[in-house]
Amino acid sequence: MKENYIVCNCKKVSYNDIADALDKSDKLEDAIQVFEEVQKITHCSTGCGGCHDKVMNIISEIMMR
Repeated sequence: MKENYIVCNCKKVSYNDIADALDKSDKLEDAIQVFEEVQKITHCSTGCGGCHDKVMNIISEIMMR
């Protein structure tokens, strides 16, 4: 697993928080649906939205494993 770091500064969501939320999701195949599930669990990208691309990249990376 990658080193843990903060991805969403507004909501203090880390890489590991996103990875954990993905484990809890239904493993949907659509990255947008997965993003919405992760967002519901972690509240990432609900502040300024500046981390949206970083979160999507992490989701894509984890889904490709």
